[in-house]
This record gives sequence, C-alpha cells and structure tokens, in this order.
Amino acid sequence: MQPLDILLANLLSPIVLAFVLGVIASVVRSDLKFPESLYTALSIYLLFAIGLKGGAELSQTPVRVFLGPALVTVALGIITPIIAYNVLRRTKRMDRANAAALAAHYGSVSAVTFIAAQAFGTLNGEPAEGYMPALVALLEVPAIVVALMIAFVRSKRAGSWQAALHEVLAGKSVVLLLGGLVIGLLAGKDGIEPVEPFFVSGFKGALTLFLLEMGMVAARRLRDLRTVGLYLVAFGVLLPIVHGALGVWAGTWAGMSIGGAAVLGAMVSSASYIAAPAAVRIALPEANPTYYLTASLGITFPFNLTLGIPLYFAIARWLAL
Repeated sequence: MQPLDILLANLLSPIVLAFVLGVIASVVRSDLKFPESLYTALSIYLLFAIGLKGGAELSQTPVRVFLGPALVTVALGIITPIIAYNVLRRTKRMDRANAAALAAHYGSVSAVTFIAAQAFGTLNGEPAEGYMPALVALLEVPAIVVALMIAFVRSKRAGSWQAALHEVLAGKSVVLLLGGLVIGLLAGKDGIEPVEPFFVSGFKGALTLFLLEMGMVAARRLRDLRTVGLYLVAFGVLLPIVHGALGVWAGTWAGMSIGGAAVLGAMVSSASYIAAPAAVRIALPEANPTYYLTASLGITFPFNLTLGIPLYFAIARWLAL
C-alpha cells in the first residue's frame, strides 16, 4: 500500500471520521452532547479492555521478549519530559510551573492515541505486539513523576508532590490499565474467552463513540489558540514528531516489529489528558490549564490522529529496511 493510500485509509476510517463529526458538531453549535455518565463509562470500558487484552497476550509472552521493550519504554518516560521542559525553558516562553506542567503531559501517554495507532496498524497488516498495553501503563507514570520533581527541585515553593504522586498511581487510568492487565495475565487467553465478545468484539464501536465526544472536546479547546499563540501550536506539532521518531527508533532497536515500533512511537509522541491534568492540578495549581489542555487535546491529539500515526509507521518501515 502506498503512503498516500495509507494516509487516506486513516483519514477515512470510522474512528477519525467520528472525531471530525464531533469537531463539526461543536463548530456549528449543535445541541449534541454526551451525558457525563456515558463518557465516564466509555473511558472505563476502553481502559479496562486495553489492560485485559494486553494481560492475556502477556501471559503467552516470554519474559526475555518483553524485557527489552519494557526497559526502553521506562527510559523514554524519563527522557521525554526532560526534553520537553528544556525546550520550553531555553526558549524562555514559559515559566517553570507551566513548563513542568506541559512536560508532564508530553512525557506521558494518551490511551486513545495508542488505541488509534493499534487500529491503524491492524488495518494495514502491521499489527503491534500483544503486550503493548503493558507498555502504556509503564509509560504513564514515570513522565509525570519526573516532570513534577523538576518543578519542585527548581522551585523554592512548598507543595504536595506526595498528593500528586498518589493522584497518578490511584487515578482511574492507571488502576484500570494495571488491574485489567493483572486480570488478563492471571486468567490467560482461555480464561477471558467468555467475556471476549464484550471486551474485544465491541471495542472498536465503543472507541468510535468515544472519538465523537473527543472531537467535540478538542474543538472547544481549539478556540483557546488565540490565547496560547503560534509558539504553542508549533510546540504541539514539532515536539511530538521528535518524540515519535525517538520512540520508533528505540522500539526498533529493542527488536520490536514494524507495527510495535510505530505504535510505541505514537505512544511516546502523544500527550496525556487524563492522568497528567489530574496530577498537575494538585501539584502545580499555578500552572495555566489553557496551555496544557489546549496543547495536548486541541493541537497534538488531532495532529497525531490524522497525520502523526501514518508518519510513525512510515519511519518504522524506513528503519526496518
């Protein structure tokens, strides 16, 4: 399949088109609105399903196969927030609190971007390894901790980093991912077979609905672009490309398949908008939510969903030559 065909396949997939419909609904001021309870239920379903399927696959994966990618993922979770923080501080466009807040988001991971990248790889005959959900859990926490530690070390201000750390570890994204992972690991593939029709067959349908809601949320954040300026727009596009390329290279070096390395690149390039905002809100209340929410949800998320994911797969194919 040619690169243009791959790009069109991604742009015309139901997942991306549902996101676009959500954006359009928000722009035309439609009265379409998801009940908060449905949004929460979809979030819980998607995160738990990711962990459950990943744990079942991990139960059949030798430790020696998983260890390299796991170590590489943790290393990326430490390196990427440091890169993001230094980019923002060296250009002198952000104070320490806002730079650390953005670094926490851009070092962590968007579960929805991960899901979309997995779906893209499967659609194009390049599926990722089954243990990828375990890597999502490994990438989620270190980056937020590192970014918050940078903020506290560089500042004389006292704050509750312990509360922020608890918020990350006890947050629903980590609990559901790790909990589902452990259940899937203990039950194995045969054990989850009775619930497979619900958690596997219905997964893409639930994801399509979730992306419809995310389109409406992202469109509302796009209105803040006038406030954050062109600098943050450039940051929200260019830094993910750098992080994504680094993730693809690291995955390839660790022996992952083309699909696995590309999905890892998409994970590393993404920005969290679930765990990171919750932790930052507690630890860095002086950080401006307009910056980190608009950048992660209004700029980076749409970019990765439409153009970034095909780019990371192209880089993975090139490195595999």
